[in-house]
Amino acid sequence: MAADGHGFRTIDGLEVDGKRVLVRVDLNVPMEDGAITDASRIDGIAPTVNELAGRGAKVILISHFGRPKGKRVEAMSLAPLIEPLERALKCGRIAFAADCIGDEARRIVETLEPGEIALLENLRFHAGEEANDPAFVQALAELGELYVNDAFAAAHRGHASIVGLARRLPAAAGRLMERELDALARALEQPERPVTAIVGGAKISTKLKLLGNLAAKVDFLVIGGGMANTLLAAGGVDVGRSLCDRELLEPARGIIERAKRTACALLLPVDAVIARDFKRGAASETVLIDAVPADAMILDLGPRTVRGIRHRLEASKTLVWNGPLGAFEIPPFDAATAEVAREAARLTREGALLSVAGGGDTLAALAQAGVAADFSYLSSAGGAFLEWLEGRALPGVEALREP
Repeated sequence: MAADGHGFRTIDGLEVDGKRVLVRVDLNVPMEDGAITDASRIDGIAPTVNELAGRGAKVILISHFGRPKGKRVEAMSLAPLIEPLERALKCGRIAFAADCIGDEARRIVETLEPGEIALLENLRFHAGEEANDPAFVQALAELGELYVNDAFAAAHRGHASIVGLARRLPAAAGRLMERELDALARALEQPERPVTAIVGGAKISTKLKLLGNLAAKVDFLVIGGGMANTLLAAGGVDVGRSLCDRELLEPARGIIERAKRTACALLLPVDAVIARDFKRGAASETVLIDAVPADAMILDLGPRTVRGIRHRLEASKTLVWNGPLGAFEIPPFDAATAEVAREAARLTREGALLSVAGGGDTLAALAQAGVAADFSYLSSAGGAFLEWLEGRALPGVEALREP
């Protein structure tokens, strides 16, 4: 089967007409009171599913939803997603099987005609999914003749439907997976330089590996949010009552030293917006970073720091962004994130910058700034996006590579 330029197989190399194709998708969408609050993951699978159906495949969608821990939990059924899927795919009726293996699943699959689509029940209702149990893999594999993975968001999991099936059936990446891998490769694996990475968020503890990997790969590393306070404190700056992982000062110093060794320009705040209270409408002021009062908290980057980031972006060809630069949920502490986002969006629109961003808070902040549509690529993959930034091999991607 043919592989693309990055070494993973795609659906271009699959003969799907009349074949049963198991398509691993990510339908783990956010819901409130039974209603989907963000359908972007459903919209994202439409190109793959519609192409396969249009080429005469019998499309069998498989996905997880929530964390039922190997037991049937009715609140985590995929049944409520049938109508949203039919709307997004602009197709006719989608058949639904009340289980993802066994007689019920076989019965539904056997009714499919070329070009028709079925959805099987939540994979995680079976413990064998997360355990990558060979018997569960076999039960799934019996339902299909080909396998397509279009769920990059789950590619960091070594589960039955991610790794097991890819090794049991002829396998390929779907269009969404292909687009994601192509965007990420262009951002860090074969980037146009200079490359800037912006990393923000509350705590450095979850992003030490990420920062260490980026310091060896990018030209400019911008650090904001609460995690910047830990790096500042590691350098001897008094950050007052700001959020700070003081038990991680030594690893933070290691990040600073690694950036020096790899000639990565590390950009930390030189000024900050501070307040005594973290609440909407709290009185705030801007101070130099070495003048933070003992009773104040750093809640956003100051204007001098933002100007420095904008200067770096103007000198860059590629941007990777994960994490907001301040407490963006509460004005006025969203100002730095919004201004930097607008500058990145402008440069992207002008063709001067390839911009890739990912992570839930990041996407929310870009949407809040009104510029999400202007970025080159937005990843909703969450954990998989972070693990890729950390430089880890993702099991679901490796399973699709040519030997």
